[in-house]
Amino acid sequence: MKLYEIIIKPESGFGTPLKGDTIFGHFCWQASYNPSLLNGGLEKWMACYGKRPFAVFSSAYPKIKKDGVMYYAFKRPDYPPDRLFQSTEQNRKKALEQKKDNLKKKRLLVSEDLLIFLSADKFISDEEMLAIAFRELTGQTKKAMRKKTSRQFMTEFIQPHNTINRATMTTGGGMFAPFSESAEFYYPETELAVLILLDEEATDIGRVTAAMERIGQVGFGRNASTGGGRFTLGEQEEKKLPFNASADACYTLSPAIPEKGLYKDCWFTPFTRFGRHGDVLAVSKNPFKNPVIMADEGAVFLPADRSVFSLPYLGCAAFNVSKALSGAVTQGYSIYLPFKLEN
Repeated sequence: MKLYEIIIKPESGFGTPLKGDTIFGHFCWQASYNPSLLNGGLEKWMACYGKRPFAVFSSAYPKIKKDGVMYYAFKRPDYPPDRLFQSTEQNRKKALEQKKDNLKKKRLLVSEDLLIFLSADKFISDEEMLAIAFRELTGQTKKAMRKKTSRQFMTEFIQPHNTINRATMTTGGGMFAPFSESAEFYYPETELAVLILLDEEATDIGRVTAAMERIGQVGFGRNASTGGGRFTLGEQEEKKLPFNASADACYTLSPAIPEKGLYKDCWFTPFTRFGRHGDVLAVSKNPFKNPVIMADEGAVFLPADRSVFSLPYLGCAAFNVSKALSGAVTQGYSIYLPFKLEN
């Protein structure tokens, strides 16, 4: 398999987070309508997906420039903070203050070679990332952002809605049912990186890029029909598969379902995917999928032996997730970055 990076440039708010399993689902819908995206069509590759994934998508992560060097701003590994950050203070009060500051550092900067180093200078807080992003803004945008009294890298916007009686074109009577939905907006000029593992017998990066462009045009996730989830694409490039001869741990880049018996230890945040069908099935009698429990991105897995490192991904697929579409699957695979955890 080959590894690629595609840059996403948000153009609107997102009602659905850009997680790897959801991006995979959107790509599958594109392939179902355009069989040429996969050699032999989607059904052929879904039939062997349990043993041979044709594509594995990472979640989307900000890509930022710090001191002239480009970094991925990944989620801080779900590893105990006491073991990630070694205290340098002897004074108890100062040590507690340092611990409090360390807990704010929720991002791990990883350079473009995708090699992880758990040194203190590689962890940053959202405030630090915001300051870095502000320095890289173009002149007009920077001028506009200076006028903002409150700035965040991701801002939640609450949009009020109402139910309209189409017969009277009013919201009165029994049909009056106001509700609100939220969407997350990224900081201006943010670029997000999505890493993709491809089986080149199935497809190539050109066709995947075309599918991603289409997804960005029609909208990703919830509220796509009302303008949400829009994005354009930036550059795409092939990446070298990360390799670390001394690695003893795996850091995941999307929600995953780890295989049984392959890991001697793990640290992760549980994530339950309450899936919902897209496209025409979104308005069917039963648009909901069965819930799937996964380890969220940023999980750390300690393999029981080095055979795990023979593949550039880990995890397994989830089948039987839908009563409306028997062939539906959930991407339980994840690209991982090998790194040295234990001394």
